[in-house]
Amino acid sequence: MAFVESLHLIKTLPCLAEPGRIIVVARSSRPLDGVLPLLSAVLPNVVSYNPMAGVMTLRRRPGLITLYPDQVYITQVRDTEEGLELIAAVRDLLNQVWERRDEIMPRREERRAPRLLDVYTLLPGSNCKACGEATCMAFVVGLLQGRQRPSECLLLEEGQQQMLLALLGDQVVEG
Repeated sequence: MAFVESLHLIKTLPCLAEPGRIIVVARSSRPLDGVLPLLSAVLPNVVSYNPMAGVMTLRRRPGLITLYPDQVYITQVRDTEEGLELIAAVRDLLNQVWERRDEIMPRREERRAPRLLDVYTLLPGSNCKACGEATCMAFVVGLLQGRQRPSECLLLEEGQQQMLLALLGDQVVEG
């Protein structure tokens, strides 16, 4: 049996993060908070998870997917057609994870992405531009958006780089 029978598009909104794109909003046929601990345990792209509120945000390229108890918001969508495809993909993901619920150890603790200053304090702060960014703060934004890797900061010592990788966790793939 499927966890979610349907996610229905209920509205579109202009996307302020990227003009010309939209946000799609879908309503779930069933409350989603029961599957969120499973998603938190298996998905690497969880930006934040608040189990008390039953809200989770996932990173997608580009944009975000936020799961509320009864709705799904997907940002930076090209058009309604793409929005409908993404909504169907989210429904399928929820159902696939639910089908594996007996194999997954739920993760119920709160998760949040590192904040800018959490990451910035681990950098040299020299604004040397060797990473290709104008400032260390711009480099931090690149790290958090997945455009940069810690190894691109040439002034980081090995220990600092390891601390940065640990802080960023699932947000960065070093390579």
